[in-house]
Amino acid sequence: MKISVCLATFNGSKYIKEQLISIASQIKKDDEIIISDDQSSDDTIQIIESFNDDRIKIFINEGERGYSKNFENAISKSSGDILFISDQDDVWMNNKVIEMVDALKNATLVMHDALIVDGELNVINQSHFELYKVKRGFWNNFLKTRYIGACIAFRREILDKALPFPSNQKLCAYDYWLTIISEYYYKVELLDKPLIRYRRHGSNASTGGMLSQNSTYHKLKVRFYSLYNLLNR
Repeated sequence: MKISVCLATFNGSKYIKEQLISIASQIKKDDEIIISDDQSSDDTIQIIESFNDDRIKIFINEGERGYSKNFENAISKSSGDILFISDQDDVWMNNKVIEMVDALKNATLVMHDALIVDGELNVINQSHFELYKVKRGFWNNFLKTRYIGACIAFRREILDKALPFPSNQKLCAYDYWLTIISEYYYKVELLDKPLIRYRRHGSNASTGGMLSQNSTYHKLKVRFYSLYNLLNR
Protein backbone atom coordinates (compact mmCIF):
# COMPACT_ATOMS: atom_id res chain seq x y z
CA MET A 1 0.00 0.00 0.00
CA LYS A 2 1.62 3.21 -1.20
CA ILE A 3 1.69 6.34 0.94
CA SER A 4 1.69 9.89 -0.40
CA VAL A 5 2.61 12.72 1.93
CA CYS A 6 1.12 15.92 0.48
CA LEU A 7 3.07 18.91 1.74
CA ALA A 8 2.45 22.57 0.86
CA THR A 9 5.32 25.02 1.17
CA PHE A 10 5.70 28.77 1.04
CA ASN A 11 8.81 30.54 2.34
CA GLY A 12 9.31 27.68 4.76
CA SER A 13 13.08 27.59 4.99
CA LYS A 14 13.16 28.02 8.77
CA TYR A 15 11.41 24.75 9.56
CA ILE A 16 11.16 22.59 6.41
CA LYS A 17 14.36 20.59 6.97
CA GLU A 18 13.31 19.39 10.41
CA GLN A 19 9.87 18.44 9.14
CA LEU A 20 11.17 16.50 6.15
CA ILE A 21 13.59 14.56 8.35
CA SER A 22 10.72 13.54 10.62
CA ILE A 23 8.67 12.33 7.63
CA ALA A 24 11.34 10.67 5.52
CA SER A 25 12.53 8.50 8.38
CA GLN A 26 9.23 6.61 8.61
CA ILE A 27 8.06 6.06 5.03
CA LYS A 28 9.14 3.30 2.67
CA LYS A 29 11.29 3.56 -0.45
CA ASP A 30 8.24 3.19 -2.71
CA ASP A 31 6.27 5.94 -0.95
CA GLU A 32 6.36 9.59 -2.00
CA ILE A 33 6.47 13.10 -0.60
CA ILE A 34 4.61 15.42 -2.96
CA ILE A 35 5.58 19.03 -2.38
CA SER A 36 3.65 21.90 -3.91
CA ASP A 37 5.46 25.21 -3.50
CA ASP A 38 3.48 28.45 -3.68
CA GLN A 39 6.30 30.32 -5.46
CA SER A 40 8.57 30.79 -2.46
CA SER A 41 11.03 33.69 -2.56
CA ASP A 42 13.43 32.20 0.02
CA ASP A 43 15.62 29.09 -0.24
CA THR A 44 12.87 26.57 0.59
CA ILE A 45 13.31 24.73 -2.73
CA GLN A 46 17.09 24.55 -2.40
CA ILE A 47 16.78 23.05 1.09
CA ILE A 48 14.33 20.43 -0.18
CA GLU A 49 16.55 19.58 -3.16
CA SER A 50 19.54 19.14 -0.83
CA PHE A 51 17.92 15.96 0.53
CA ASN A 52 18.58 14.30 -2.82
CA ASP A 53 15.76 11.87 -2.07
CA ASP A 54 13.98 10.26 -5.02
CA ARG A 55 10.81 9.98 -2.96
CA ILE A 56 10.51 13.78 -2.86
CA LYS A 57 8.76 15.31 -5.88
CA ILE A 58 8.52 19.08 -6.17
CA PHE A 59 5.81 20.92 -8.08
CA ILE A 60 5.37 24.66 -8.36
CA ASN A 61 1.81 25.87 -7.84
CA GLU A 62 1.16 27.66 -11.12
CA GLY A 63 -2.53 28.24 -10.43
CA GLU A 64 -4.26 30.49 -7.94
CA ARG A 65 -2.04 31.06 -4.93
CA GLY A 66 -3.06 30.45 -1.32
CA TYR A 67 -2.62 27.50 1.02
CA SER A 68 -5.83 25.70 0.05
CA LYS A 69 -5.06 25.76 -3.67
CA ASN A 70 -1.46 24.84 -2.87
CA PHE A 71 -2.61 21.74 -1.01
CA GLU A 72 -5.03 20.89 -3.80
CA ASN A 73 -2.13 21.00 -6.24
CA ALA A 74 -0.10 18.60 -4.08
CA ILE A 75 -3.02 16.23 -3.59
CA SER A 76 -3.84 16.20 -7.31
CA LYS A 77 -0.25 15.17 -8.12
CA SER A 78 -0.23 12.26 -5.65
CA SER A 79 -0.55 8.58 -6.56
CA GLY A 80 -0.71 6.83 -3.20
CA ASP A 81 -3.43 4.65 -1.72
CA ILE A 82 -3.22 6.55 1.56
CA LEU A 83 -2.66 10.31 1.67
CA PHE A 84 -1.20 12.25 4.58
CA ILE A 85 -1.49 16.03 4.79
CA SER A 86 1.57 17.84 6.08
CA ASP A 87 2.33 21.44 6.97
CA GLN A 88 5.85 22.70 6.35
CA ASP A 89 6.60 23.70 9.93
CA ASP A 90 5.48 20.83 12.17
CA VAL A 91 7.41 17.79 13.37
CA TRP A 92 5.95 14.30 13.08
CA MET A 93 6.21 11.84 15.98
CA ASN A 94 8.17 8.77 14.95
CA ASN A 95 5.11 6.49 15.22
CA LYS A 96 2.72 8.64 13.19
CA VAL A 97 2.68 6.65 9.95
CA ILE A 98 2.32 3.21 11.49
CA GLU A 99 -0.41 4.39 13.88
CA MET A 100 -2.42 6.11 11.16
CA VAL A 101 -2.13 3.32 8.62
CA ASP A 102 -3.40 0.90 11.25
CA ALA A 103 -6.32 3.22 12.13
CA LEU A 104 -7.27 3.53 8.47
CA LYS A 105 -8.00 -0.18 8.30
CA ASN A 106 -11.38 0.68 9.85
CA ALA A 107 -12.00 4.18 8.51
CA THR A 108 -11.77 6.28 5.38
CA LEU A 109 -10.36 9.35 7.13
CA VAL A 110 -8.62 9.55 10.50
CA MET A 111 -7.89 12.66 12.54
CA HIS A 112 -5.28 12.33 15.28
CA ASP A 113 -4.49 14.54 18.27
CA ALA A 114 -1.58 17.00 18.35
CA LEU A 115 0.85 18.39 20.87
CA ILE A 116 0.69 22.17 20.41
CA VAL A 117 4.11 23.83 20.54
CA ASP A 118 5.70 27.20 19.84
CA GLY A 119 8.33 27.96 17.22
CA GLU A 120 11.06 26.41 19.36
CA LEU A 121 9.00 23.26 20.09
CA ASN A 122 8.21 24.29 23.67
CA VAL A 123 4.87 22.78 24.69
CA ILE A 124 1.93 25.22 24.78
CA ASN A 125 -0.82 22.65 25.23
CA GLN A 126 -0.77 18.86 25.60
CA SER A 127 -3.85 18.17 23.47
CA HIS A 128 -5.56 19.82 20.51
CA PHE A 129 -8.50 17.47 21.10
CA GLU A 130 -8.97 18.59 24.67
CA LEU A 131 -8.35 22.28 24.01
CA TYR A 132 -10.90 22.52 21.19
CA LYS A 133 -13.31 19.77 22.28
CA VAL A 134 -12.88 17.82 19.05
CA LYS A 135 -15.86 15.62 18.17
CA ARG A 136 -16.89 13.42 15.29
CA GLY A 137 -20.06 13.94 13.31
CA PHE A 138 -21.14 15.88 10.26
CA TRP A 139 -23.15 18.62 11.96
CA ASN A 140 -20.56 19.13 14.70
CA ASN A 141 -17.91 19.80 12.09
CA PHE A 142 -20.06 21.55 9.51
CA LEU A 143 -21.09 24.19 12.06
CA LYS A 144 -17.77 24.51 13.90
CA THR A 145 -15.01 22.14 12.85
CA ARG A 146 -11.90 21.62 14.90
CA TYR A 147 -10.28 19.19 12.48
CA ILE A 148 -6.99 20.43 11.05
CA GLY A 149 -5.35 19.23 7.87
CA ALA A 150 -1.98 18.55 9.47
CA CYS A 151 -3.61 15.86 11.63
CA ILE A 152 -5.48 13.90 8.98
CA ALA A 153 -4.78 10.99 6.69
CA PHE A 154 -7.27 9.36 4.37
CA ARG A 155 -7.87 6.71 1.78
CA ARG A 156 -7.67 7.75 -1.85
CA GLU A 157 -11.34 7.03 -2.47
CA ILE A 158 -12.26 10.31 -0.78
CA LEU A 159 -10.83 12.15 -3.77
CA ASP A 160 -13.65 10.77 -5.93
CA LYS A 161 -15.88 13.28 -4.14
CA ALA A 162 -13.35 15.88 -2.97
CA LEU A 163 -11.62 16.83 -6.24
CA PRO A 164 -11.72 19.40 -7.59
CA PHE A 165 -11.96 21.57 -4.48
CA PRO A 166 -14.60 24.33 -4.51
CA SER A 167 -13.24 27.21 -6.56
CA ASN A 168 -13.52 29.92 -3.90
CA GLN A 169 -10.87 28.99 -1.33
CA LYS A 170 -11.78 32.00 0.83
CA LEU A 171 -15.19 30.44 1.42
CA CYS A 172 -14.04 26.83 1.77
CA ALA A 173 -10.59 26.03 3.16
CA TYR A 174 -9.11 22.73 2.03
CA ASP A 175 -9.22 21.00 5.44
CA TYR A 176 -12.78 22.14 6.14
CA TRP A 177 -13.75 20.74 2.74
CA LEU A 178 -12.03 17.38 3.32
CA THR A 179 -13.68 17.23 6.76
CA ILE A 180 -17.25 17.76 5.63
CA ILE A 181 -16.85 15.53 2.55
CA SER A 182 -15.55 12.75 4.77
CA GLU A 183 -18.12 13.18 7.54
CA TYR A 184 -21.00 13.28 5.06
CA TYR A 185 -20.04 10.54 2.60
CA TYR A 186 -17.48 8.32 4.34
CA LYS A 187 -16.38 6.89 7.70
CA VAL A 188 -14.32 9.08 10.03
CA GLU A 189 -12.49 8.03 13.18
CA LEU A 190 -10.58 10.01 15.81
CA LEU A 191 -7.25 8.74 17.12
CA ASP A 192 -6.71 10.05 20.63
CA LYS A 193 -2.92 10.15 20.37
CA PRO A 194 -0.73 13.22 19.70
CA LEU A 195 1.21 12.28 16.59
CA ILE A 196 2.70 15.65 15.62
CA ARG A 197 4.26 18.62 17.30
CA TYR A 198 1.96 21.27 15.86
CA ARG A 199 3.80 24.57 15.66
CA ARG A 200 1.99 27.84 16.35
CA HIS A 201 4.47 30.64 15.82
CA GLY A 202 2.62 33.71 14.57
CA SER A 203 3.28 33.17 10.86
CA ASN A 204 1.03 30.16 10.25
CA ALA A 205 -1.15 30.14 7.15
CA SER A 206 -4.13 28.61 8.98
CA THR A 207 -5.83 29.40 12.28
CA GLY A 208 -5.19 25.93 13.71
CA GLY A 209 -8.68 25.57 15.18
CA MET A 210 -8.81 28.97 16.88
CA LEU A 211 -12.12 30.79 16.87
CA SER A 212 -12.71 32.79 13.72
CA GLN A 213 -13.02 36.55 13.92
CA ASN A 214 -15.06 36.70 10.71
CA SER A 215 -18.50 38.30 10.68
CA THR A 216 -21.70 36.31 11.02
CA TYR A 217 -22.49 37.17 7.41
CA HIS A 218 -19.18 35.69 6.24
CA LYS A 219 -19.71 32.56 8.33
CA LEU A 220 -23.15 32.06 6.77
CA LYS A 221 -21.68 32.52 3.29
CA VAL A 222 -19.09 29.86 4.08
CA ARG A 223 -21.72 27.38 5.27
CA PHE A 224 -24.12 27.92 2.36
CA TYR A 225 -21.34 27.85 -0.23
CA SER A 226 -19.78 24.70 1.25
CA LEU A 227 -23.13 22.92 1.62
CA TYR A 228 -24.07 23.74 -1.97
CA ASN A 229 -20.80 22.24 -3.22
CA LEU A 230 -21.10 19.24 -0.91
CA LEU A 231 -24.58 18.27 -2.07
CA ASN A 232 -23.58 18.55 -5.71
CA ARG A 233 -20.88 15.90 -5.48
